[in-house]
Amino acid sequence: MADEHDIGGQSDKPPEPPGRRARPAAAATAGSSPDDAAAAARGEAQVNDLRRRIDQIDDQLMKLLNSRSACAVEIGRIKRHIGMAVYQPEREKWILERAERNNPGPLDSGAVRRVFERMIDESRRLERLAVQAEEPADADDKQAAE
Repeated sequence: MADEHDIGGQSDKPPEPPGRRARPAAAATAGSSPDDAAAAARGEAQVNDLRRRIDQIDDQLMKLLNSRSACAVEIGRIKRHIGMAVYQPEREKWILERAERNNPGPLDSGAVRRVFERMIDESRRLERLAVQAEEPADADDKQAAE
């Protein structure tokens, strides 16, 4: 089973924050009070818990993005067979407006739009690749029929 940090298969542990070395929380700073050290340890534990939660969310996002992409590939194949254009500006406009309208925050509308624009761009790219992948097969079928 993959570790929650192992989304890309690169590492089992997240990188250390820039400019910091791993250190025990109790040794936070020389001369600090036990209360300061305890507060720092609690803070670090909270950060680590939230990072684990983000890692789990990233895993879910990866699954959802790949499911969405698989749908885009299938749509590309279907569009090819029925002669429909890959680029559908009205559909894309509707998706962006819907995403902005359904956004509960804290992302602002511009951020949501940019994320969805990027997803749409990648979906369109996958649709085109699906069409290109089928073209040689279609050409072979035509030659075989002749």
